[in-house]
Amino acid sequence: MPHTASRYLAEGPRVGIRHFAYEDGAEFTARARESKDLHHPWLFPPDSSDGYLAYANRLIKDPTKAGFLVCEKVGEKGGDEGGEGGGERADGAIAGFININNIVEGGFQCGALGYGAFAHSAGRGLMRAGLDLVVAYAFGPMRLHRLEINAQPGNAASIALARSCGFRLEGFSPNMIYIDGGWRDHERWALTAEMRASG
Repeated sequence: MPHTASRYLAEGPRVGIRHFAYEDGAEFTARARESKDLHHPWLFPPDSSDGYLAYANRLIKDPTKAGFLVCEKVGEKGGDEGGEGGGERADGAIAGFININNIVEGGFQCGALGYGAFAHSAGRGLMRAGLDLVVAYAFGPMRLHRLEINAQPGNAASIALARSCGFRLEGFSPNMIYIDGGWRDHERWALTAEMRASG
């Protein structure tokens, strides 16, 4: 599908963000299967059609969640130079995903971010660009005030992404989230609309 300005909720020079659609299942699950080594042991996105359907359904229908696909824009190179996919036009290929979970309105106006890059896009700055767009969208049209990221201490890539987008370390929570058969420690990172505006 050719890129048009109206295709994305927000966009920059290299990526655009849009909501999940049921039609994204085949590409999403193929990229999840290709990225198992990158994701393990931190993340387990759905890699089957049934798994994707349940996952996308929650993100599309649950008002306490908002899911965003980070998509490469036309002309952005796919893959590393000389590597698999090098030199191909991306044409909206899914580079990764960013979800806002546990959205609370009222006096809180906050949400918790979860994200993952796919292997073909890792290390290319696409998720950094995508997270900037999601944060701006969350503090703009969604009218949220605070975003949180919970990252396992050993997940250097996730922590580096949080830090690069201006999130600050607020604390450490032992045995916080059940992942891959056990309760895992997490660092808590946060960003408010005021912090973003000041810089």
